[in-house]
Amino acid sequence: MKSLEHIPGAAGLDEAGRGPLAGPVVAAVVVLPEKFDVRGLNDSKQLDLKTRLQLEERIKGGSQWAICFVEPDEIDRINILWASMAAMERAFFNLAEMPLRAFVDGNRVPKALLGCGQAVVKGDGKMACIAAASILAKTARDRHMAVLANTYPQYGFDRHFGYPTPDHFEALQQHGPCPIHRRSFAPIAAFDQGILAI
Repeated sequence: MKSLEHIPGAAGLDEAGRGPLAGPVVAAVVVLPEKFDVRGLNDSKQLDLKTRLQLEERIKGGSQWAICFVEPDEIDRINILWASMAAMERAFFNLAEMPLRAFVDGNRVPKALLGCGQAVVKGDGKMACIAAASILAKTARDRHMAVLANTYPQYGFDRHFGYPTPDHFEALQQHGPCPIHRRSFAPIAAFDQGILAI
């Protein structure tokens, strides 16, 4: 595995959960110190669960970090793009100390970070601080969806985490949307309008 670029003291930001039909979008920000061991850090989607959890523990124990959830009702109100931007802004401003530089995964910087932020396309596979943020965002969201699966067991949120999988659509066809589904997303809107979506 290639070594990622490490810029000590810079914030890395990433989100998890833009694509699912249910649950929150979650953003994380991580500021890694100079001597942080960046070995193994990578885009969270490229890591297995055991590795993500091990890295999550290392990141939380050795860096400055914050996580923010934006819930489905706000996603429906402002759309998923702006909800993702809002989550990253809120996470950033929850840091105890403000870093001078921020690197954001993707091609867009949240408005509040325009003075210090830089977008990095596929940054979670290039920069250690963004990779660390991607890991914290994904582990936090997956854990949250597993808890919600206890409240809504018929949907299988602990398996697909709200993403549009065949078994998720099958559950929707049997039970219809639940309170944590994103009403503004086309497949859920179709169910709400009485149209079967597959």
